[in-house]
Amino acid sequence: MERQMYHYATVTKALEELTEKGFTVDFNVQENRIINSPDDFEIVHLYRYEGASDPGDEAMVFGIKSSTGEKGVFVAGLSAFTDNSAAMVLNELSIKGRENKDQ
Repeated sequence: MERQMYHYATVTKALEELTEKGFTVDFNVQENRIINSPDDFEIVHLYRYEGASDPGDEAMVFGIKSSTGEKGVFVAGLSAFTDNSAAMVLNELSIKGRENKDQ
């Protein structure tokens, strides 16, 4: 499945759109699953939000699908990439997916 990157005005709008597409599981509360079994997840949609006036407002919204077919979201703020290893795992999966697509 090809991953798509979207640009919405707000993180809330991105989450609304993903919910409409069936991404209903909140993987933020299941982050240990992502950390412990990253190969069980595929990033289907990726949304990056950059704050207009404050770089601290940056966020990434991942629309992800598990190997069991669950579709959900993981939202990572800029600070999550230092505090939250699940965000780093997803970011690495995103980079790995781009590299595999280019081959």
